Amino acid sequence: MTSICLYFEVHQPVRLNRFSVFNIGACTDTYASYFDHNKNRAIFEKVANKCYLPTNNLLLDLVRKYDGKFRISYSLTGTFIEYCELFMPQIIESFQELFETGAVDFIEETYFHSLSSLYDDLDEFEDQVKMHRDMIKRLFNYKPKVFRNTEAIYDNRIGKKVEEMGYKGILTEGADKILDWRSPNYIYKPKNGNIKILMRNYMLSDDVGFRFSAKQWQGYPLTADKYAHWMSQCHGDLINLFMDYETFGEHQWADTGIFDFLQHLPGEILKHENLDFVTVSDAVKRYEPVGEIDVPWAISWADADRDVSTWLGNNMQIACFNELKEIGKLLRKKKDEDLLYTWRLLQTSDHLYYISTKGFEDGAVHAYFSPYEIPYDGFINYMNILQDLKQKAMK
Repeated sequence: MTSICLYFEVHQPVRLNRFSVFNIGACTDTYASYFDHNKNRAIFEKVANKCYLPTNNLLLDLVRKYDGKFRISYSLTGTFIEYCELFMPQIIESFQELFETGAVDFIEETYFHSLSSLYDDLDEFEDQVKMHRDMIKRLFNYKPKVFRNTEAIYDNRIGKKVEEMGYKGILTEGADKILDWRSPNYIYKPKNGNIKILMRNYMLSDDVGFRFSAKQWQGYPLTADKYAHWMSQCHGDLINLFMDYETFGEHQWADTGIFDFLQHLPGEILKHENLDFVTVSDAVKRYEPVGEIDVPWAISWADADRDVSTWLGNNMQIACFNELKEIGKLLRKKKDEDLLYTWRLLQTSDHLYYISTKGFEDGAVHAYFSPYEIPYDGFINYMNILQDLKQKAMK
C-alpha cells in the first residue's frame, strides 16, 4: 500500500504601502503607514471568492462522500487567519467544518510565515511557533503534531529545534541534492535526531501546482485518472503532494479545469487497491524512517535551487534581512507590543521574495507574485520602511 499525503499551504502576506525616503521619521502610526490595507482587502476577497470558499466547499463534499477515506492536511498562517477574522469569518467556519469531519489535519508553522528559523538564535522562531500553536488551539481546540517551516525551509538545526519543541514530524522538500539516489516516497529521520521527516515529491506536486495548465507540457492535459495511474505505479510508502492552496482557482483558474480535476481525484485514486489517503499525522503514526538525511545547509521548496537563495540570493535581500534582525534585537528589548507586531508583519518572507533578481523561469514566477515593476523598487520601498521602524526602535 502506498499512501497519498495531500497537504495545502494557505497564506496571504500583508502587502506594503509605497513609502518614500521623505516618509522616514515622519509617520506616527506604523500599521496605517506601512501597509496597504485597501489593496490587501481587495486581493484577499478576490482570492477568497476564487479559491478559499469554493475549494473548501468542494473538499468538504468530497470528504463526506468518501466517508473519511479522503484525507487532507492544511497549514494556515497567522496573517491569513487575521484576514479571515477581519473580512470573511465564514472562511474560518468552513475550515472548522472540515476539521470536524475527522479527516482533516492541521500543521504547525511560524505565525507570520517568516524566515526567523534562519536568525542567529531561535528565540523569535520559537515565539512565533507558540503564537501559531495558540491560534490553532483557540480556533480548533487542537494541538498539531507535525510542523512545516515557512516555505518548507529545513536544515539540521531547525529539525533539532522542532523536535525539542515536541513535534513528531516535519515536512520539507524532497531535494535531489539531499536525497541523491533515494526516493522522497519514504519517511526519513535527521542525522542525530528522531523526528520523522516527510519529503515532498516535487515532480508530482508541481504537475498540479505549476504544470497543470501548461499546454506545451508533455503531460498536458492532466486528468484525474491519468494522475492516479501515475501514482499507482510509484514505489514507496508515501507520496507527499504539497502545494499552495491558491493552486485551485487562483494560480490555476477555474477555466483550466482544475476544479473538475480535484473533484474526480479522490475517486480515481481510491479505484487503485494499492493507494489510500493519509493526513500528515496518520503518516507519522503509520510509517517508520528508512534512513537518515544530513542537511547542514538549509533547503526549501522554492525555485529550481530549492534552497534559501529565493530570499537571500542577492546583496539587496541580505542587507534587508540583516537590518530586520538588528531591529528585532532593539524591539525585543524595548518591549513595545505595537512596534513588535509591526516588525513581525515585516518578517513575512514575501517581502524578501519580491527583491529576488533571479532570471529565467524562477524570475518569471517571482515577477508574477511581485507588486513591484523591478526588484530594486521593492528593495528601496522595504528598506525605507525598515529605516523608519529602526528610528522608532532606537528612541
